[in-house]
Amino acid sequence: MIDRRFSVAPMMDWTDRHCRAFHRTMTRHALLYSEMLTADAIIHGDRERLLGFDAVEHPVALQLGGSDPKKMAEAARIGAAFGYDEINLNIGCPSDRVQAGRFGACLMREPELVASLWSASQEAAGDVPVTIKSRIGVDDQEPHEALYALVDLSARAGCRTFVVHARKAWLDGLSPKENRDVPPLDYELVRALKRDRPELEIILNGGLRDVDHALTEMHGLDGVMLGRAAYQQPALLLDVDERVFGAPSPHASREAAVEAYIPYVEAKLTKGVALHAMTRHILGLFNARPGGRVWRRVLSERGVKAGAGADVVRDALAEMSNAAALAA
Repeated sequence: MIDRRFSVAPMMDWTDRHCRAFHRTMTRHALLYSEMLTADAIIHGDRERLLGFDAVEHPVALQLGGSDPKKMAEAARIGAAFGYDEINLNIGCPSDRVQAGRFGACLMREPELVASLWSASQEAAGDVPVTIKSRIGVDDQEPHEALYALVDLSARAGCRTFVVHARKAWLDGLSPKENRDVPPLDYELVRALKRDRPELEIILNGGLRDVDHALTEMHGLDGVMLGRAAYQQPALLLDVDERVFGAPSPHASREAAVEAYIPYVEAKLTKGVALHAMTRHILGLFNARPGGRVWRRVLSERGVKAGAGADVVRDALAEMSNAAALAA
C-alpha cells in the first residue's frame, strides 16, 4: 500500500533519476515521480535510459502520456516490469507537444477515453496501481462538470486514486509556463470532490508553496503533491518525514544531505554520467542561506567542465562554509 500523503510532482526535464536520488537523501517516505514519458518512447526507445532507476528511489511512480489504450497498456506493462510502485496517467500537461499528440490536458475533453486508458493500463500493470493526474478542466469547460465527469467515469472503471492540479489549463492562449501560474486555483473544488466521493483517494496539486502551506490545504484531503517548490527549494523536504509521516528525517541538515548524495554521484561518474547532470538538481539547496551564491557559482562554473568530479561538490561545500563564516 503506497502512502500518498506527500509526493513530489512529475516535472519534465527536472525529476529524472538523479533528481530523485537527491530528493531521497532528504525524505525516505515521500512518493517520487518520474518525468512524463510517452507510451511510444517507452515501447520503441532505450528502456534502460528512460526507465532505469536505483532501488534507493522507492517508492517511485512512473508517469505515462498517450491516447492509445493498446500502447498505454504495453507501456504500463513495461513500467510495472521495471519495478515502479505506481503508474500514473498524465491528463494534465498543457504543452503544445502534448496537444499535438492528443494526450495530456486535452484528454479532459474525452473522459470516456481516459477511462479506457486507465482500464487497459491497469489490466496490463497487474498488481501495480494505476492512478490519474488531471486538471479541473480546460478552456471553456465548467470545472465542476469536467472534473466530476472525468473522475466518475474512471472511478466506475475501477480507478481509486486521483491527483488533481487545482487549475484549469488554457490550451489556446497560454504557454505551459503561464498555465502553471495564470489560471486561478480552486482548492475548494478539490475538497468538494473528496466530500462527494469519500471512497476515492484525492491528492491536491498546484500552487503549494511549502510544507506549512501543504499541510494547511491538505485538510479534508488524502494527500498533497508539491512540484516547483520542492525542486527550487529542496531543503523543505528535510521536514517532510517528521511533519507529514511522523518519522525521523534521514539527515538533519542540508550539508549532511549533500554528503549522502556524493557516493551516488561518484558511482554514476564511473558509468559515464556527466557531473552537471547530477549537480544541476542541487543548485537551489542553499537558497537564501549565507554562502548560497558561492555554492551555486562553484557548481555552475566548475561542474560543467570536462572531467569534473565529485571533488567539485566537496569544494562547493567548503567554499560556501567559508563564505558563510566570513559573513557572520
